[in-house]
Order: sequence, then C-alpha cells, then structure tokens
Amino acid sequence: MRKLTVLLVVLALTACGKTPTESSESATNGASDNRLEAVLDAQSETIKARYQYRHPQGTIDFFGVMPGMTIVEVLPGGGWYTRILLPFLGRDGHLIGADYALDMYPKFGFYDDEILAAKKSWISDWTAEAESWRDDDSASVSAFVLGSMPDELAGTVDAVLFIRALHNLNRFEDDGGYLTAALDDAYRVLKPGGIVGVVQHLSDNHMPDEWADGSNGYLKERLVIARMEAAGFEFWSGSGINANDRDQPGEEDFVWRLPPTLAGSEDDSELRVAMQAIGESNRMTMLFRKPE
Repeated sequence: MRKLTVLLVVLALTACGKTPTESSESATNGASDNRLEAVLDAQSETIKARYQYRHPQGTIDFFGVMPGMTIVEVLPGGGWYTRILLPFLGRDGHLIGADYALDMYPKFGFYDDEILAAKKSWISDWTAEAESWRDDDSASVSAFVLGSMPDELAGTVDAVLFIRALHNLNRFEDDGGYLTAALDDAYRVLKPGGIVGVVQHLSDNHMPDEWADGSNGYLKERLVIARMEAAGFEFWSGSGINANDRDQPGEEDFVWRLPPTLAGSEDDSELRVAMQAIGESNRMTMLFRKPE
C-alpha cells in the first residue's frame, strides 16, 4: 500500500507540473524502515523468539503503518505488538488499545469472578501498563472497549489492526453481535481511506463451517472478506507473510494446541515436541480499506 500511495502522489505532482525528487521519497521510506529495524532489534529475547512465526517487520510494512500514525490495536493482550508499535510510531503517533466488550468475557466459560471483575477497570489498567512500556520518543496511549467507542474518536484513526482477534468476535456473533459491533467501531473510527489490517488463524475451505466459526481459533478467508465487505470495507490485498503450511488441523484440533499455549500436551512430551515442530498457526494476512 505504501508503494501505491507513493505512486499516486508522484502522478498527482507530475500532473501539476512538479517533479518530486527520488531522494525525498527514499529518505522517508528508508528512515521508517531503519526505525522499525532498530525497534525490533531492541526488543527482549522473549519477544524476538516469536519473530520467526509472527514476522512483525513484514507485517507492519505490508499494512503500511508509519511513524506518526494513530493506530487502534484490537485485543492488545499482554502487549507483544504494543511494545513494538509504541516506539515505532514515535512521539507524534498515538496507539489506542481496544478490548472485547465486558459482557462477552463470561461467555468463554473459564474466567473466574476475580478476572471478570478486573475487566471493569481494563481501560485504566491497560493504559497504565502501556505507559510503563513507553519513553519520551514513544507514541501516546489511550483505550476503549469495543461496542462503546467514544464519539470523539470518529474519523481520527489511520489504521485498525485485528491481529489474531477476529475469531472470538465471530464465535459469539450470534449471541451478542460482537463482530458486527467491532467492525462498526472500526469503520467509524477510521479516516476516509484508512485501513484495517488483519492477521487471523486460517482454516482450509474443506473444513466444516461449524468447526471454522472461531470456536477453535480458525476462520475461513472467504468469511472474513464477506464480513468486512458487509461492514463497508473494500478488500485491498492479501499476503502469505504469516502462512505456515505445517499447520494442518483436523476436526478434533484447536489452535491452542500449538505454541505458545501448547494446550493438551502438558503431560505428553512427545506430543509437545510434535506441536513445537509445527510452530505457530497458519495465518491469513489481509488489508482492507475504508472508502474515501
């Protein structure tokens, strides 16, 4: 998308009788690439260990995320991507965390009362934690809960990132409309021409739709595209950057059998080794756009 944007700018300037210099374009992109490389090099060894599966440099570049942007990160969780995005976006950027709706969490069936109670203060708790990960050259932070987006955020955001966050929204869609509400928030919060970046555990088309509804972690590409287009977005592009052909789940499998969770192999060292050999899940990576 970055290359397409540059091309459109070049054509527009040429039509006006202006010729942009290659050095200016190269300097901008080069500075961004160098900044991202430096940010990735500075991460902890724990975060770096997952680069081989999560490909943050290629993914961020494919999404067209640049320093100075305002970004919504859906389901930031423990902050794996947050710790990369904060210094990369820089002091002129802004990162907004967005969590699942509070009334969605009891539907999982495994959160105890203490965790559910803590979710009531998630906005302030997550913002405080994210503040501890930033310095004077990092993006500012704020947060909201999906389905309750503050009206003042409408039309202010450059990109919304759903990184491994869509499956549970779709899983409970029929019991609360959570995916519809999340995509509505994404559409309203974006500027015209803003983008949605998706990384999602990918189901083969031959798997039953009931299995690939998100309850096992996986979704089908055609479902994601259909849901995004129904919400008003245009499909822009896809990438195989996060594909993993070793991940071939059967109907009895779920995505959490794989690293980093390795659920189900706690007491089976042979199975655990087999899951580690597969690596993290096979993932679709797609870019959508809010029309101008």
